[in-house]
Amino acid sequence: MVLITAASAAAARAVAAGRPADDYIALETRDASPAHFLFKIESCSLLQNCGIDKYETNDFVAGEHNWKLIICPNGEDKEKESDYISIYLAMGDTSSMPANWEVNAVFSIFLYNQIHDNYLYSLGITRRFLGVKPQWGFSKFISKKFLTDPSNGYLVDDNCVFGAEVSVVKKEAFAIECLSLKNFEIPYKRDWMIPNFSKLGEFWKSEEFSAGGHKWIVRLYPKGTGDASGRHVSVYLYYYGSNTDTPSERVQARRTICIKNQLHDKHHKYTNTAWYSTSSNNWGWSTFMEIATINDPKKGFIVNDSCLLEVEISVKAVVQVSPLPIQK
Repeated sequence: MVLITAASAAAARAVAAGRPADDYIALETRDASPAHFLFKIESCSLLQNCGIDKYETNDFVAGEHNWKLIICPNGEDKEKESDYISIYLAMGDTSSMPANWEVNAVFSIFLYNQIHDNYLYSLGITRRFLGVKPQWGFSKFISKKFLTDPSNGYLVDDNCVFGAEVSVVKKEAFAIECLSLKNFEIPYKRDWMIPNFSKLGEFWKSEEFSAGGHKWIVRLYPKGTGDASGRHVSVYLYYYGSNTDTPSERVQARRTICIKNQLHDKHHKYTNTAWYSTSSNNWGWSTFMEIATINDPKKGFIVNDSCLLEVEISVKAVVQVSPLPIQK
């Protein structure tokens, strides 16, 4: 069975006119899983709540090259393609490749049918990947209406699985990446009373603690760090991996750091969301608070030479990469 999307006629005209036609997709089904990569999204309905309009997977290997998938759950162009899922194959890390590199590859994009245990996939297309054009794919890979219809079998228990196959050479490696979206309404909260604030050295460090299944510590620099030295108090949250030591993990966390006012209700705090990994394991604020402000006894942030620090953490998304088979 071959399925041609409604955009095929317009795409054929575009090809005849010498223009690219990413909207043209011929889809077939097969039982075999993709040779190189699977990507599972758990709790798909929370993508919008988590503010993920574009997601790039970790690199996977096909042939002698690194690749990744780029998925836009609301379409790459929200005004024109908001009813579709856009998905692209892109070159991954190219730092070791020579200048003016190019890679010709035949690739297919897959969508797993969880009812029939087979895959809907795009017929292989050949594209030239270049430094100026490192990605190819489909702006209208599948309609959200089709995907979310439970009778079609592609979205089950709010989970879906995409895949990719790249025929540069035979399959040499297999990677599985899973993006798990979390819906924690109540954040983890922890506070510390930091004594002898005026006698602290370069930094104060909390003990390691667990929040959302992951390990963290907090560092406070009473005299600042980097460009903020001598002017601001700096505060950072450090990521120390998951409690299960899962390899190649990334975590998106929303965190609030607060230095509490011990005399009034005018606390000093900042909130934002960031991705943490072993290679990018700390985020925070170098200019969190002016030193003059925190040391002013009338302000109420230091009482009896003690500072009250509070942290709230909500883990919003977790990315895991494993060589083990994905759980269907």
